[in-house]
This record gives sequence, structure tokens and C-alpha cells, in this order.
Amino acid sequence: QVQLVESGGGLVQPGGSLRLSCTGSGIIFRVFTMDWYRQAPGKQRELVATITSGGQTNYADSVKGRFTISRDNAKNTGYLQMNSLNPEDTAMYYCHVYGDRHYWGQGTQVTVSS
Repeated sequence: QVQLVESGGGLVQPGGSLRLSCTGSGIIFRVFTMDWYRQAPGKQRELVATITSGGQTNYADSVKGRFTISRDNAKNTGYLQMNSLNPEDTAMYYCHVYGDRHYWGQGTQVTVSS
């Protein structure tokens, strides 16, 4: 069974940093595109960042220059490095991987607050 597990969320002060991880099992991770999405209370789900199997990246304008998406295929793991966090980044963050099929993680909460 395919499974994605996120970790690394938590409470951080404005200006701080967090690194989220997404580890897959039951798939050949290197052949999939990986995305990070987030959803805050009362708001729509937002695509934050994407990395293809070939390493091409893309970012939402709201996080460009602050967040970095990466992957380590040997570890079946993707990452989202988040720097210069502000309260508007508070949300549940979800890992999404896909090729011919789509898979979602359970989410990890990020809260940015003083």
C-alpha cells in the first residue's frame, strides 16, 4: 500500500524557520512529481511548491524567495525548507505525489505566532 508521511511541523515565532519532510513507501519515489499544498482555516487549499522527477521547481508568489522544495530519491523523501516565516504561513501542510495516480499525506500543522 502506498503511504506518504509528513513531519517537521510545529510552532515557530515570526521570522523563524522549519523544514518539512515527506517520506513515501510502496512507490518508486524518483519517478513522481511532488507538491506541497497548504490550507488555513476559512481559506481554500493553496499550491505552495512543486518539484518534478527531473528536479524542476516552481513556487507560489507568496513564498518565492523564502521557501525551497527539494528531494532525496535515495531516501524516498521530499522536503520543504521554510524561512522567514510569518503568521500568514500558518496552515496545515500536505504532501502530494503523482504520476499516473495521485497520493496524499495526512498533513502536518505549521503555526507561526508570537
